[in-house]
Amino acid sequence: MNSMIARGVAPLLAALLLTACATPEFRQPAIEMPTAFRESQLPTGAEGSEASRWKPAQPAGQQPRGQWWLAFGDPALTALIEEAGANNANLAVAASRVRQARAIAGIAASERAPQVGLGIGAQRARPAALESGLQQGAPVQPVTRYTASLTASYEVDLFGRVAANVSAARSDAATIEANYRSVLLALQADVAQTWFRLRALDAELETMERTVRLREESVGVTQRRFELGDIGEFDLSRARTELATARAEALGLQRQRASAEHALAVLLGKPASRYLAGNSPLPAATVLPAIPAGLPSSLLERRPDILAAQRAMEAANARIGVARGAMFPSLNISAAGGGIGGAVSEVFRWSSRSWVLGLLGTMPLIDGGRNRANVERSEGALEESVGAYRQSVLAAFAEVEDNLAGLRILSGQAEQIEAARLAAQRSASLAQKLYDAGRSSYLELLDAQRNLAAVERSAVQLRGERALATVALVRALGGGWDPVPSAGPGPSLTMR
Repeated sequence: MNSMIARGVAPLLAALLLTACATPEFRQPAIEMPTAFRESQLPTGAEGSEASRWKPAQPAGQQPRGQWWLAFGDPALTALIEEAGANNANLAVAASRVRQARAIAGIAASERAPQVGLGIGAQRARPAALESGLQQGAPVQPVTRYTASLTASYEVDLFGRVAANVSAARSDAATIEANYRSVLLALQADVAQTWFRLRALDAELETMERTVRLREESVGVTQRRFELGDIGEFDLSRARTELATARAEALGLQRQRASAEHALAVLLGKPASRYLAGNSPLPAATVLPAIPAGLPSSLLERRPDILAAQRAMEAANARIGVARGAMFPSLNISAAGGGIGGAVSEVFRWSSRSWVLGLLGTMPLIDGGRNRANVERSEGALEESVGAYRQSVLAAFAEVEDNLAGLRILSGQAEQIEAARLAAQRSASLAQKLYDAGRSSYLELLDAQRNLAAVERSAVQLRGERALATVALVRALGGGWDPVPSAGPGPSLTMR
């Protein structure tokens, strides 16, 4: 007998030894890290500074998020971002998904606790005569029966299947929460970029309106000179052509501004037909936050998309444990107790009591390879999530490099455009004097004025592009910026 018991218990003990192997240990995938930003503009002798070096990424999505937009010193932008955070529809959808994911994690966690239920019922039945041991056709009186019972069941998590399922659900919830923060950061950046795009278009329209006024004055002067016979009709036709062209370009800018205004309304959660953004040209003296190129790699750890990718890996790893746990025995303990009587008062008598205790162990024997296939599918899902994580990290590095390069190149462009603008102003002034003195043709004057208008418009466009690129760099770094006093001409940023 003892040998038979030993043979029966041995498989169970062997299975217990495999409990720790049901869920594999999660290991952070190794990713080759660059030693520094290629676009970092380090001072001489600072190539080895700690601020410019990468370190293994450890997502820090739970760290406090700073109000980075305050560094731009634009109260209107601050108000817009707050309004968008309260009313944006996509953000509300993401928030509802977080709520659902947390509820699902709670459902999974409930499997760890005993399940207790209460049952109360009444039944009236008339059994057949044969069922009551009587002859066929014998009269049988209906019987009323009342029952009350308390049931309980509990699954003993021998092989970690329940724990793995809870871990997977919690990681899923953390993934969705990180996605919510990603949507929030994207919304804030989109509002800022749309606002700066709108302001840049206002400044560009301001420039075009000056050009239109200049063309109108030119047409007026040319008309009078034509009437006096000083010039021919050719100069008058060219002046009118330039005026019509400038007006057409101004109308095109108004169309672009209307589109930007409508896009901002959608971000704010408002109907486009009911939102009107006031005119607010981006001035030439705008000072943008100075973001140092040699940023520490810890800023990349704050990117919510990287955090989401890591949590997705953890969930996929936990689901391997769920799939493996299905291959092992499961043990359920159940109990029930109550009373049965022909009247309600009889149900709760001691003599009417009934109870049952149960212990049920199950284990799959033949499943056609289903459980093994589920394990392979889970392992494949983990490999997929690892690849997605690596890709998100590489994409993050590329985005930072892109925006650092963009800011560096735009800064150089701004210097050249400013030099070109001063030269074009001087050229247009000289051309006007020569034309008034009759020493040059009207075509030469038009060419100089056209060059000046083009350079001024390019300078305004470049001003807006630098603001957009600054916001894009903050977004690429995962946000979390706080404004701090700077010794330079403009505000600088630091990470909390």
